[in-house]
Amino acid sequence: MTTTLNSFETAGATNLEEAIIEAITEARTTCELDGNSADCAVAWDIVEELQAEKSDQQQAKLKKTSLENYCDRHPASVECLIYDV
Repeated sequence: MTTTLNSFETAGATNLEEAIIEAITEARTTCELDGNSADCAVAWDIVEELQAEKSDQQQAKLKKTSLENYCDRHPASVECLIYDV
């Protein structure tokens, strides 16, 4: 098997979705050859890791701190200003 998890690491969520689809396709192809091989298990582990990363990213979007919520409502307040140094 030539695919590794690192080859699927991407920056954006859309790329992550594409990577999941590609990993599933490769896992199915790998497991067609030998469903009990270590390569088959690794291929599905990669799919699971990618799906877990997608889930983690979605959860991170949903969780905001109280400061983030405050800054969403009051972006001009002193606490929310960002300075470039």
